[in-house]
Amino acid sequence: MDKQTHAFYASTAQTYVASGANGTSRHLLGFLARLPAGARILELGCGGGRDAEAMLTAGFDVDATDGTQEVAAQAETRLARPVRVMRFDQLDAVRAYDAVFANASLLHVPRPDLPDVLTLVYRALRPGGLFFASYKSGGVEGRDAQARYYNYLDRPAFEAAYAQAGDWRALDIIEYIGGGFGGTTGPWIAGTYQKPRA
Repeated sequence: MDKQTHAFYASTAQTYVASGANGTSRHLLGFLARLPAGARILELGCGGGRDAEAMLTAGFDVDATDGTQEVAAQAETRLARPVRVMRFDQLDAVRAYDAVFANASLLHVPRPDLPDVLTLVYRALRPGGLFFASYKSGGVEGRDAQARYYNYLDRPAFEAAYAQAGDWRALDIIEYIGGGFGGTTGPWIAGTYQKPRA
């Protein structure tokens, strides 16, 4: 993770987590509905643990991770279970998960590095496994008002990154207006992909 982005989350962990403590991601329930009961799910960038908590409550086997120690500690308090501190580029699992959920987290990966991270996700999934990720969109990478780095993928860049990272099958790609820290709104893009079964 970019140093300035990491510093933001480390220094504001309690406030940041509190800002999104209620409800779950708008995409979570639809994603879970596609999975078999008890599926093993890796969450990348779990934040305060709200989505991990919902997945656990629904009976899924969840490996919650976050790249910032201070944020992971907040999630551990909520979940009453360990949360691994792991950067995206440290993912070394092979065919270990039925699904990977990365809501509003991979948007911090520098554009040149994103295909490599998506390749690691592909490798970590079992055949037939599902992967969801959402990104702030806009087309030009840069920083927000808090100096956090975003890759701000437009649709062509989004699709190109996945095409470089494996033989993904796109189940759906959606573009929409979503929110952000501090009440901001803007364009987002999200996709659910499947690793081939054979």
